[in-house]
Amino acid sequence: MIRLVVAGAAGRMGKAILRLAAEDKSFQIAGGLEHRENPAVGRDLGELIGTPYLRVAVSSDPEAALKKADVLIDFTHPSATRLHLQAALKTKTAYVLGTTGLEDAILKALRQAAKRIAIVQSPNMSIGVNLLFKLAEITAKALDESYDIELAEIHHRLKKDAPSGTAMKLVEILAETRKKNPAKDIIYGRKGETGARPRGKIGVFALRGGDVVGDHMLSFLGDGERIELTHRATSRDAFAQGALRAAKFVANQRHGLYHMPQVLGIA
Repeated sequence: MIRLVVAGAAGRMGKAILRLAAEDKSFQIAGGLEHRENPAVGRDLGELIGTPYLRVAVSSDPEAALKKADVLIDFTHPSATRLHLQAALKTKTAYVLGTTGLEDAILKALRQAAKRIAIVQSPNMSIGVNLLFKLAEITAKALDESYDIELAEIHHRLKKDAPSGTAMKLVEILAETRKKNPAKDIIYGRKGETGARPRGKIGVFALRGGDVVGDHMLSFLGDGERIELTHRATSRDAFAQGALRAAKFVANQRHGLYHMPQVLGIA
């Protein structure tokens, strides 16, 4: 049985992960983390997710919470990532990180930490989205530059970063496959007299509104035809299920930095 701690336990993703973990006999919920000022601190995790009491309280102390854990799942804010990573290192706890908007310094710290603990890091834990990443790579390789690439994403009105981490991962895949310079060859939105579309550029657009969980639409537009790859998330359960699958994977690794393709066996 995998002893699991979830950071951001009172958030939408945290609750979804905890609820599904409580239904999965592979997991024992060992703890939940929140910022010390969050009103959920001290409450029973079962109360948060609408199940019988789990006799496990929400904590604001990562190191204390991880002392009896095998895996930490973290969907919080980049400002908390370093603190959670340090606690995972001290307690030798495997780490599943789904937080987006990570700076280069944090990514470097993850690579260093992976020499000592096992880490799965991905901007999107959804199984379907990770298949989309693979399909995007295959399609970009198969089509030449006569096919223009446009990417649009939609998220709920409360999302703070744009474009989404998933969109930026798609941009990374497309730029690498097409040998493009992300600093020069990506167009983020358009306005005014832009002129004819430059050959070889990749367009990226972020839409925000309502309660949209997450839609990503990737189009390859040629003369006489277009290929469209679309993923629509209708529930956060898709991300939560992927995170729990990553937790099962990483619990069996000694150390190393892994991504969802390795978890899913499509690397």
